[in-house]
Amino acid sequence: MTAVTNIRLLKTESDYEKAMARFDELMALDPDRDTPDGDEFEALSLLIREYEIQHTDIASPDPVDYLLHVMERRGLTRKDLEPYIGSRGQVSKVLNMKRPLSLRMMRRLHSGLGIPADVLLKNPKMIGQM
Repeated sequence: MTAVTNIRLLKTESDYEKAMARFDELMALDPDRDTPDGDEFEALSLLIREYEIQHTDIASPDPVDYLLHVMERRGLTRKDLEPYIGSRGQVSKVLNMKRPLSLRMMRRLHSGLGIPADVLLKNPKMIGQM
């Protein structure tokens, strides 16, 4: 395996910007794996990702928006949500942001569909409050 040189931890915004510039240069070259450029590209991608995770405050999505995304990804219908939310009318009210999720609904969505609890517990943006 080849050694990667000039790679160091990204500690400042300046380090990050330099790494991004070099990353863009390497991306344009489309380096093969197991080449010096390929190794550098891979190392930079890991360092950049870690820096972004540590320095970017990504807000949790709205619970209903997240639920709609899960439905789309998994091909679920409103009827599929009834065991977790309740009647067809309750599902409609929740998805149209006219009714917040209850703790019971959150528990069911978490255990049944694997939706992260921290997303479900976030205060939803209700239509009447917008």
